[in-house]
Amino acid sequence: MTVRHDGITAEWLGYATLRLEGEDTVVYFDPGRYGVLTGEWEPHKDGIGHPPTQDYAPKDGDIVCVTHIHHYDPDGIRRVASEDATVVAFEGINVHATDRDLDRLADLDYEVRKVGMEADVLVDDVPIWTMPAYNHEDGPNVNDDGSPIHPKGIGCGFLVALDDTRVFWPGDSDVLDGHAELDVSLFVPSIAKNYTMDRHDAAELAEEMDPDLVLPMHYNTFEALGADSGAFAEDVAKRGVPVVLDEN
Repeated sequence: MTVRHDGITAEWLGYATLRLEGEDTVVYFDPGRYGVLTGEWEPHKDGIGHPPTQDYAPKDGDIVCVTHIHHYDPDGIRRVASEDATVVAFEGINVHATDRDLDRLADLDYEVRKVGMEADVLVDDVPIWTMPAYNHEDGPNVNDDGSPIHPKGIGCGFLVALDDTRVFWPGDSDVLDGHAELDVSLFVPSIAKNYTMDRHDAAELAEEMDPDLVLPMHYNTFEALGADSGAFAEDVAKRGVPVVLDEN
């Protein structure tokens, strides 16, 4: 399913991978991981809402945005990026901070623009803003020792103005001060039960932000990311905010 909204199309491809297409530009958020682009992903139980598995490698992306190390997948980037693509990646991505065997950003065969938590850049005439993405120290998304799973400084969220349609992907983050004040047309939150804002927090934020449309993603890829997407959609709709699911 492809969602058409305000002159652009949006498609959730699994996990945190979102494809946006405007008149002349294709943008991806956080492509790959867990087999969602290689045809290897399998649901952990029957009947969950999630895009089906597929071997996906169109190499049509003009811009590829990567929020943090957990979503950094060089193979996923190569599957979606065109030869002259620009990768816009959080500057704190450190391949030595993971047990996965990953190519460095510097080793990718693309132009790489590194961005911090409060950047404002223009790529292929597309304005891109970043903002912090992290878990609160006193919130539910903490390790056994009480430290945040996503500490401040680990990554960023992206606000992209594609053909003047502003799309916001918060990344792996709790709801933060300032989110509700953003001018957003398409809000694409995580609604997973762990690691990020959950469906309840995302629904409350959607009501405060008042975007033109909400399209959730980053849920049900594996059991720890479980979510009742139908309940989320009902909650958001009752708050008077348009919402759509892109699961099949």
